[in-house]
Amino acid sequence: MEKLTEANTPISNDGCTKQQQDNIRLKRQLGLPSAVSLIAGTMIGSGIFMSPQGVLYYMGSPGASLLIWASCGLLAMMGALSYAELGTVIKESGGEYIYILRNIGPLPAFLLAYTSVIVVRPASIAGVSLSFAEYVVATFYQDCPSPPVVVKCTAAACILVLALINCLNVKLATSIMNIFTVAKLLVLLLIILGGLVLVIKGNTQGLQNTFENTVSGFGPVGVAFYQGLWSYDGWNNLNYVTEELKNPEVNLPRAVMIAIPLVTCVYLLVNISYFIAMTPRELLSSDAVAISWGVKLLGSWTWIISLGVAMSTFGSANGTFFSGGRVCYVAAREGHLPDALSMAHVKRLTPSPALIFTSVISLIMIIPSSFSTIVNLFSFTAWLFYGITLSGLLYMKITKPDIPRPYKVPIIIPVIVLIASVYLVLAPIIGSPQMEYVYVILFIVSGLIVYIPLIHYKWSPECLRSVTLHLQLLLEVAPTDKNE
Repeated sequence: MEKLTEANTPISNDGCTKQQQDNIRLKRQLGLPSAVSLIAGTMIGSGIFMSPQGVLYYMGSPGASLLIWASCGLLAMMGALSYAELGTVIKESGGEYIYILRNIGPLPAFLLAYTSVIVVRPASIAGVSLSFAEYVVATFYQDCPSPPVVVKCTAAACILVLALINCLNVKLATSIMNIFTVAKLLVLLLIILGGLVLVIKGNTQGLQNTFENTVSGFGPVGVAFYQGLWSYDGWNNLNYVTEELKNPEVNLPRAVMIAIPLVTCVYLLVNISYFIAMTPRELLSSDAVAISWGVKLLGSWTWIISLGVAMSTFGSANGTFFSGGRVCYVAAREGHLPDALSMAHVKRLTPSPALIFTSVISLIMIIPSSFSTIVNLFSFTAWLFYGITLSGLLYMKITKPDIPRPYKVPIIIPVIVLIASVYLVLAPIIGSPQMEYVYVILFIVSGLIVYIPLIHYKWSPECLRSVTLHLQLLLEVAPTDKNE
């Protein structure tokens, strides 16, 4: 039988007391290689294999598309450097949530957690899992479109496997990230070398008149940025797991400076290879850009590209899952989500309740969604909160200039990223308004209905405490402490 303390904290038969449970914490197990792998491995996922069509469609020419890809890399780099200062001053996991909570206040932090946990992170996981499924299923349906039901069932299986991996062991999850990061870089290197071979053979038609038919306009450029920035999503992932990073003062900015320039260079070279191998018309008509490239250059060996894309998207989904569960975990630890989500497994030291909750929401999002819808939904919401986070950094720089800063970014960099975030939020609404943006705003505002009674007035239904207790017993989890 389990015994309970006055605080309704279970004491197990193996002698785990309340004091011992309070000392449970997530370990610092991420070194510099794993930190670089978490950033690069999450960034390199489905985007580089699916977004080139979207960027080209909205920009109209290969040259303008390459400018968008380079600009996205520069913007991601500046954003990550700004976050590096935040992460070395506020050494807590949780990313935007914890920075907004400490710099601006509990209400906007809650709205972020509410939106991120229910929409943003699950949307990202669902989007990457769907792209993984599309490439895997396409191998078996080469002569006809893949059945949507099969694609969505495969995506669901991907999410369930990732949930199991991340709940079992942190080292297992990071090992998979490291292995799959190397594998996807090798596949992208193959695509780059294929383009180089074509150039050597004199096939440079794709590099002529590169800015012909370029589209300009407030809205199209903003949506093109959405498509490109989807491929760079993950530049801030290390800030979600700061408490699990060894020596964050050094490794956080160092990992950013290694990973993001590497990914940007790879993306530009891969896009150039696409444009050399295919005309803009061929690229726009392709259902899977990398596969079309493989058919033209590799022939019967195209399966290598399919396998590489599947590994890339699976590894990216794993990184997103790893960091996304931590937002839920930290928000619950701060009292903005149910207590059960702030607990960790007493033996495996993984935030399994938060990971399970994230996987359930991700599975639900797969049912009605398409890849392009998820990209727009995710990007609009994410950049809204990135802008709020950077406002907090600027406020901290101006009002608290004497705080010790192991790493300090020039103030002009967060200012530029803040301006870019305002543009990315407003451009699609003004240039190509869609109802999904209205739905997102209404959903964020609906968080007030939850915040006022449960957070502001601290109303806690008795049934919720009972559910928390039973979940503790069922999942073998206990409250945690922060890493110092």
